[in-house]
Amino acid sequence: MAKLRKKKLKIKSGDTVKVVSGNDKGKTGKVVSVLIADNKLLVEDVNVVTKHVKPSAQNPEGGRNQQEAPIHISNVMLIDPASGEPTKVGRKKNDGGKIQRYSKATGEFI
Repeated sequence: MAKLRKKKLKIKSGDTVKVVSGNDKGKTGKVVSVLIADNKLLVEDVNVVTKHVKPSAQNPEGGRNQQEAPIHISNVMLIDPASGEPTKVGRKKNDGGKIQRYSKATGEFI
């Protein structure tokens, strides 16, 4: 039986990303969480949807809540911390032999 390997995504929680396609194209935000199994991520103030909430004992009025919905990882690009521009991300070994992310635009480690 083959072992299941965890996917290696090039964007992590806490990174700043720019949306490059979709309804929120051009917006930037910080990654709140990464959904590895679905190749999606939650970004602050991007892809905000309205959820209707039924009245309950804790919330007798019910109402509508605004919250972020997941966006596919292919629709965002990482913002390079050094240059502030969107960049593609690669993975290569650093001087210590550890695999680390780097900016393909500048060649510097992230």
